[in-house]
Amino acid sequence: MTSTTPTDTTGTSGPVDPTTTDAWSALARIQQSFSPDLRGWFAEDPGRAERYTFQAADLTVDLSKNLLTDEILQALLQLAHDVDIPGRYRAMITGEHINVTEDRAVLHTALRRPSSGDVEPPRPFTVDGQNVDQDVQNVLAKMGRFANAVRSGAWTGVTGKRVATVVNIGIGGSDLGPVMDYEALKPYVQEGLEVRFVSNIDPSDVYEKTHDLDPETTLFIVASKTFGTLETLTNARLARQWLWDGLAKAGAIEDSDESRTGAVSKHFVAVSTALDKVQAFGIDPDNAFGFWDWVGGRYSVDSAIGTSVAIAIGPDRFAEFLAGFHAIDEHMRTAPLEHNVPVLMGLLNVWYTNFLDAQTHAVLPYTQYLHRFPAYLQQLTMESNGKSVRWDGSPVVTDTGEVFWGEPGTNGQHAFYQLIHQGTRLIPADFITVANPPHPLKDEVGDGGAVQPGADVHALFLANFFAQTKALAFGKTADEVRAEGTAEKVVTARVFSGNRPTTSILAPALTPSVVGQLIALYEHIVFTEGTVWGIDSFDQWGVELGKKLAQEITPAVTGDADALEQQDPSTKSLIRRYLELRE
Repeated sequence: MTSTTPTDTTGTSGPVDPTTTDAWSALARIQQSFSPDLRGWFAEDPGRAERYTFQAADLTVDLSKNLLTDEILQALLQLAHDVDIPGRYRAMITGEHINVTEDRAVLHTALRRPSSGDVEPPRPFTVDGQNVDQDVQNVLAKMGRFANAVRSGAWTGVTGKRVATVVNIGIGGSDLGPVMDYEALKPYVQEGLEVRFVSNIDPSDVYEKTHDLDPETTLFIVASKTFGTLETLTNARLARQWLWDGLAKAGAIEDSDESRTGAVSKHFVAVSTALDKVQAFGIDPDNAFGFWDWVGGRYSVDSAIGTSVAIAIGPDRFAEFLAGFHAIDEHMRTAPLEHNVPVLMGLLNVWYTNFLDAQTHAVLPYTQYLHRFPAYLQQLTMESNGKSVRWDGSPVVTDTGEVFWGEPGTNGQHAFYQLIHQGTRLIPADFITVANPPHPLKDEVGDGGAVQPGADVHALFLANFFAQTKALAFGKTADEVRAEGTAEKVVTARVFSGNRPTTSILAPALTPSVVGQLIALYEHIVFTEGTVWGIDSFDQWGVELGKKLAQEITPAVTGDADALEQQDPSTKSLIRRYLELRE
């Protein structure tokens, strides 16, 4: 019942209605009389922490402080079997077109298959006539050569100066993944290199990221699969003009089309497959790095979209990053469901969302370098599973998708933890940390009290990590508050109910491999939830309407009276007020 052996169910057949399964009925019955008691459960079961702690590659994952019993776990595992999570995963990694609304394979896992050794599916891996492994390795090799050229100084700008700053221009998955990884892996960035990221079409973004740079030492990466994304191409044109103006002012280029084109060819590269548009922009097609329609934007950081990261940390470290992804892919593929960490975490999210009315999910990294990880997960999770129809076009039969959010600890403790601890809403939270910081420091003076001279600051930091999950799980009773001598009139205000669910994820250090493992972990959590809910987690039609309307409204905003009159009354009123205020 918990086997990972694929069944005859394919990834493109109609979804199973989970609400019709015996497992769903069992979970509903449990929920009706469910009264969580983490204090009691731990007291009655001294082995609970050990039984509910699992290993996935370098990640130690403690699920014991979740609102989980063996009965609930068995029902969730039965649900995973009933909707055939192993079979759909197999369908995905073998190239079936499980992205049915776009009739595409979903093969982000192929981006990190190793170049040698045994793999599953075996080589040669061909999908829709494409030799996937060969094409992926060719792009990785090209990325590696380019990254080394920039890092060594062999690649120079038009005046012969080596690159000091790389500016990545993209949006969505072409920005959130690279910027998160760059921030997470800053200790591995080559000295003398900096990467900046431009995504917002607000002109303040491109201005702030370029105004203090030297155009002679700046390299731009324009990341757009179709080379037609409005925000990205607008920012790319602004960057190109900035480059031309700066080089001309410095006397580095002449006032001619040939000179300007030559400058672009040395200061711009592209991540795109639209080579004709790349060339029309002025970028040499030989300096374009491709990827494929079976790579969704939010799943693309381990593709050529990660070129800026490969430059920053080097091809060898980037290979370690990819190996981390693959380690979790293999765990997902081979681990029995009862020990399969992403499956278990995804199933718990279903339990909280569909049975305990949780509507949000907090991700709380206790490592400053992961400060952009919650933002990255917002696209990964909500663009994937924020759907109201199933993959066969029928309406969903359950709630889908949680609102993911979070900030790094300990900052969040002084902001929103009050709500998680004592509010009326159930907010499951994932706490993520590492045992070994890249910059271990000691407080040599201390405060004479809790912080003794010579205190290991990372240990103080981690004490908060352990304390918060303990407090959320076990709380504080009224009697415990009274025992501290608290005045009776404020006792209730200082009671903590506990039974607030948390998952703790601990890694040895924030290495490139561990960052890859964390990303893949959440990719497969998303996959698990989407399979249970029967939705296509790999399209994103919900982002299209607003973008289309923006293009239609632009003439009205820029002064076209006829276009303005065609707008609805509210939009028309807002635009008129904007035009009045615009100086």
